[in-house]
Amino acid sequence: MQKRERLERAIAGEAVDRAPVALWRHWPGDDQRYADLARSTIDFQHDYNWDFVRVMPSRNFQVLDYGVQDEWRGDPSGIRAIKKRVIKRSLDWTELRPLTPARGALSQQVECLRLICGALQSESVPVLQTVYSPLAQAAQLAGSQRVLRDMRVRPDRLRSGLNHVTESTLRFLESLRKLPGLAGIFIITEFASHDIMSEAEYAEFGLPLLESIRSNLPEHWWLNIVQAAGPSPMLKLLGGLKVQAFNWDVSAGSIALPEAMSLYDGATCGGLNDQNDLLHGTPSLLQASMRDAQDQCDQRRLILSGSGEGQVTTPISNIRAIRSMVERSA
Repeated sequence: MQKRERLERAIAGEAVDRAPVALWRHWPGDDQRYADLARSTIDFQHDYNWDFVRVMPSRNFQVLDYGVQDEWRGDPSGIRAIKKRVIKRSLDWTELRPLTPARGALSQQVECLRLICGALQSESVPVLQTVYSPLAQAAQLAGSQRVLRDMRVRPDRLRSGLNHVTESTLRFLESLRKLPGLAGIFIITEFASHDIMSEAEYAEFGLPLLESIRSNLPEHWWLNIVQAAGPSPMLKLLGGLKVQAFNWDVSAGSIALPEAMSLYDGATCGGLNDQNDLLHGTPSLLQASMRDAQDQCDQRRLILSGSGEGQVTTPISNIRAIRSMVERSA
């Protein structure tokens, strides 16, 4: 099967020749130059031939043009630490304005995607752009605690900022509409977890903005994935979003794979934990984890992947093992 057919059949719950599989990671250092990030992403795909490519720019790329400053301090996930935020008081939310993808960091990411899509187009590799939800971007601008405090004390001001951030996201996605080979987005929610806020709060401040983004996606983007980060993801609430797959950490909470998959249509993109399986596991243990995930899903509606951002320190032997295991299972 070709990659698109395999993914579409898996999402629909139909039989496939083997489970689709994809891993990803950040590229600290390389993510500061769009050509280097493109080269690292392309090389990673050529090394392992994943069923789709998730492009992983710097975590804060959508807010850098607001004045956010960051640096990599050796975090094993490759995430850059923020050393300067721009929201210091609730009134600052009202001073934000939508960004343009025609310049700055957003423009650089457009060029990065252009290089990646161009290089992989002849191989028919689906490419997904990582996008952070408006609430996740708000946390990058102000810090999570500031967002939660303003949500509960100054909701009108926070809502003003979120609306501008959402418009920036929509403008960025519009600039990608005509890129050949771009199959969709991989959107990170972060706050949609019961340990962070209530479902009522997320339904008011997070979900409508996610739905605005989803409803404005081009119809030809056929592979859109929502990552429900956190140990207690709001899968039932997010399940109403019409996307093709959900990514979440199956080992973090108490919801078993079959039960979780009853909460949404489409596929589960996951089954492997970034830490326990990919980082600290061995090829033989990974084989058992992969078999267990496939058995729980009855070989349907599963795209094998990790549970979050990935780790730059993941052993190469484990990555190779995952690639070879899915081929042997075909």
